[in-house]
Amino acid sequence: MPTNYSTDGVDPDRLYRKITLRIIPFLFAAMLASYLNRVNVGFIQESLSTDLGFSDAAYGLGAGIFFIGYLLFEVPSNLLMHRIGARRTLQRIMILWGITSALILFVQVEWQFYILRFLLGVFEAGFFPAVILYLTYWYPSLRRGKAMAFLITGVAVSGVVGAPLSGVILSFFEGWLGLDGWQWMLLVEGIPPVVLGSLVFAVLADSPELAKWLSPAERAFATLRVEEDRVANPPEHTTFVAALKDWRVYGLCWVYFSVASGIYLISFWLPRMLREAGSFVPWQLGLVVAIPYLVAAVTMVVVCSHSDRTGERRWHFASAGIVGVVSVIAATQVTNVWLVVTLFTVATAAMLTMSPLFWTFPTTLLAGSAAAGGIAMVNSIGNLSGFAAPFVTGWIRDTTGSFAPTLWLNGGVLLSGIVLLMTMTRKQRSSASSALVVDAESEIGVAVTDRIIDRGPKEKI
Repeated sequence: MPTNYSTDGVDPDRLYRKITLRIIPFLFAAMLASYLNRVNVGFIQESLSTDLGFSDAAYGLGAGIFFIGYLLFEVPSNLLMHRIGARRTLQRIMILWGITSALILFVQVEWQFYILRFLLGVFEAGFFPAVILYLTYWYPSLRRGKAMAFLITGVAVSGVVGAPLSGVILSFFEGWLGLDGWQWMLLVEGIPPVVLGSLVFAVLADSPELAKWLSPAERAFATLRVEEDRVANPPEHTTFVAALKDWRVYGLCWVYFSVASGIYLISFWLPRMLREAGSFVPWQLGLVVAIPYLVAAVTMVVVCSHSDRTGERRWHFASAGIVGVVSVIAATQVTNVWLVVTLFTVATAAMLTMSPLFWTFPTTLLAGSAAAGGIAMVNSIGNLSGFAAPFVTGWIRDTTGSFAPTLWLNGGVLLSGIVLLMTMTRKQRSSASSALVVDAESEIGVAVTDRIIDRGPKEKI
């Protein structure tokens, strides 16, 4: 048996296009379904109020309690994925969350709403960090930003697709087969994750080494790129315990909290804020709410592609954040409905663009079980904003009758996250400056390609 396998003749751009076309569309669809099932309660808020008598505070608590379950089970879920593989983890998560999301249609009283939203958080816990960790198995750091942007555009597209879809279902399915429009919306939007979960093993491989849809040379090349990238840009922590001792991990938790707080404010309350700014029927509101997400989808890919080409992350992140802060605060000073829509469009695009840029930082700092647990911890603690933002917004709205104080508060929180990240990373070098060229004859190359040859013929996707 040969001790090496040549990677000569492998075109990197063609290879990564092949990888991207295989895994990103599926993960994109899963991300879209995940976010849509997480935030579609924003479209049933009015129905919960008029049909079931829920107050703004009760709605905010139910929307946010999702993240308590999410927090409790996020780290264990991702540590388990590091042991059992991505496919088993993603399949379990998607099927269970789809079923639970659909079950909310049977809610009659507040405590039932709270329990199902909590369970939805439990079952969805680990999905996003699992996907982020999964991308580090396939893409070196210089290609990761764009891949993450394509993936996280699922969040933006969930608004582009989900807002009009939810509006149409609410408007035209009302009373069909004895169900209200909001019940049909939950049922229809709970089906896709169950279907996608059933297809995980047919589409994904746990790593490049095990991907039968790549040639042996391509498997070797993709694996080598990741291994060489880790040598060129060694992570500072490879164990979860070591990561817990680094204050920067907790700093990253706050930075992501600040980013996510803005995203969840938009996700849970934008339909209500725009409804108050202008008179829209549900299907019209769905189309208007789609505008910010459509612009955000394009902005994320353009900005993150530029960040990948230049190897610069910090100022791309900070610039997007400053635009978001200014836009959110400016929205408190205007009353014209289309000016409000414009400012929220800019704010949504800026804050959603910050998310894929942010995730390039923890994936550089952490690897191995540190990445599995650390990324999950950053995501889960940061996502507590998903509990805090809707609950605090509902409470402030009930108390003051206005969204303006919440928008000012959100702008301040986001600004603090920008300052902290810029302070933490001011000595960080560009990953572009230290990239290595893959060498199949190197010590790493020999070890990796030997492993691929030994395992490749025996493994299935």
